[in-house]
Amino acid sequence: MNTITFNNRLQTCLLWVALVLLNACNKKSEEIAPQYLIESTTVAEVNRSEINQRIPGIPLIATLTNFDVRAVRIVYRTKDPDGQEVRASGILIFPTNPNRPLALLSHQHGTITNDNQAPSNYTNQSEAWSIGTVLASAGYVVAAPDYLGYGVSRNIPHPYEHAKNTAQVCLDMLRAAKEYCRINRIQLNDKLFLTGYSQGGNATMALHKKIEEEASNEFRVTASAPGAGAYHKTGFADFLVNTNQPQPSINLYLWVLDTYNRIYKINRPWTAMLTQPSAAAVQANGVFTLVNPNPQQLFTAEFAAGIRNRTDAAFINAFRDNDVHDWRPQAPVRLYHGTADTTVPIFHSRNALDAMRRRGAADVQLVEIPGGDHISAIQQYIFGMFFFFAGLQ
Repeated sequence: MNTITFNNRLQTCLLWVALVLLNACNKKSEEIAPQYLIESTTVAEVNRSEINQRIPGIPLIATLTNFDVRAVRIVYRTKDPDGQEVRASGILIFPTNPNRPLALLSHQHGTITNDNQAPSNYTNQSEAWSIGTVLASAGYVVAAPDYLGYGVSRNIPHPYEHAKNTAQVCLDMLRAAKEYCRINRIQLNDKLFLTGYSQGGNATMALHKKIEEEASNEFRVTASAPGAGAYHKTGFADFLVNTNQPQPSINLYLWVLDTYNRIYKINRPWTAMLTQPSAAAVQANGVFTLVNPNPQQLFTAEFAAGIRNRTDAAFINAFRDNDVHDWRPQAPVRLYHGTADTTVPIFHSRNALDAMRRRGAADVQLVEIPGGDHISAIQQYIFGMFFFFAGLQ
């Protein structure tokens, strides 16, 4: 073989190797190119000694925290209730020096009315700042979505208690969280935990249902712990139009009504649903204005009868579309609810337990908190949820 022939063959081989390596690099680049994650910004580094002070009054809280943590605000792609692509935000909180692969935990916040309370702002008014940070210090990668209407999507009307969109936004947050972890070499194990209280309980149930029914090829739920969520919307609508007692949280119920009226394009005027002067007050000032708190006096007789008799098809169908209590979860579920809760009555969780067991769910339990109202039951929910998840780590 002459030198020219050898050199030509050598150059051909080297070129082939270079092309193979280039192709491999391109494939690797394609594999890590995020589909959901848009941007990320570190907003805080918190040491363990400070974290121990963030949920006062919880027994043994210091024994649950093990790591300093980092909080990172992320912006990601998701969809609005009409299916249009929008940007949403949330916070990721995770140990800075973990000694093992970590479980992913999605924490859904309860009802907020101020953007300062949104997880991505990471102020001391947010659940992410307190419970989310403690969970991260216990060894989880905590994903806490803002939901639409807060953070970078604050210009979008918040779809309060709309199950499908809330689940979508939370699922896409988990997708973005996994992309962030992959890009930043944060090792995850194969476990996924879901939790939240009040609106967060409802969001957790909706997310769990969506993952198992629509995204089981991407995620496998290890366990969920929803607390005090309004899972049975049709049942609550019946309760509301039939009760003759003042409801301290009546404005929240009007917020749900307003959301469904808009999203399902029912577009009914308040005068067709509420008596005067409440209808005029809500029309002028929004759902958080002063209204008659007694449903028997607040709702018009025609509107109440339409719900009671199931003749108001538009709203009945909207309520049914947001029922998340009647399905069969594969992963273990622990429901937490105070027996004296007047904001979200305990029948929501009892009805969910009965419906899931009728469908053959293998591991669903309700932890009733005797005498607990919507606020006082939170402590036992947190404590129970921590140790329920710890037992499955």
